[in-house]
Amino acid sequence: MAYIQHNNPFLQTNKRTKPHTSWTQKDRDKYNRENPGKKVRPPQPEGGPRKDAYCARSAGIPKCKNPDKNGDCPNDIARRKWKC
Repeated sequence: MAYIQHNNPFLQTNKRTKPHTSWTQKDRDKYNRENPGKKVRPPQPEGGPRKDAYCARSAGIPKCKNPDKNGDCPNDIARRKWKC
């Protein structure tokens, strides 16, 4: 059994605390309140320049090595939300 150093701020774990999902409106509002000057905007699935730019950028992201139980990578989930 490996030694575990307690109270180490740089301790790395492999456990995920939350499954990969996109941000809800509540999450975006909280982030925008906590970070003045920042503005996280919702997806633009209906079309427009932000959608075109996102779909072009995310198309080149390679598949993840460890997909979740459904076989999806975070990029796949996001692209589905944006309807790319």
